[in-house]
Amino acid sequence: MEQSVYIKAVDTHANTLYRIARTYCRHHADAEDVVQTAFMKLYETDTEFQDDEHMKKWLIRVTDNEAKNLCSSFWQKNVVPLDASGTDQPYDFPCPENSDLYDAVMKLPNKYKMVIHLYYYEEYSVKEIAEILQRKETTIQTQLMRARRQLKIKLKEAWQDEQ
Repeated sequence: MEQSVYIKAVDTHANTLYRIARTYCRHHADAEDVVQTAFMKLYETDTEFQDDEHMKKWLIRVTDNEAKNLCSSFWQKNVVPLDASGTDQPYDFPCPENSDLYDAVMKLPNKYKMVIHLYYYEEYSVKEIAEILQRKETTIQTQLMRARRQLKIKLKEAWQDEQ
């Protein structure tokens, strides 16, 4: 891969990939490792990308797989967090971190967090998300529906607690 194309890809997509990695990873450093691995694979790949969007989708897929692999490893399952929250520091999620919405989204199962993030924050269509995650469109629609239902319940509970 040409160095200028690689540098542009890192500059353009690093924040997006980091936010995606953080939907899976509890720790800042783990998310950074996932993103670094994704960019290393980009540098080493022989894939011919049609355009920047094709490269972005490829990077999202690689980041998704790497984050899943890291978070499902024996080591990660047996790590005890040093603080009570289980995270080392907040990250740049596209809504205020002290909001009920942020808390509700972060409590969703990973498969729902990913589709919510890609649909609402990265503004991908259901068809594009299905291509990226290599799932059927109906699966993505079902996951979005279930995630919205869970968010509605959690946000309704939070709203009732405030009254």
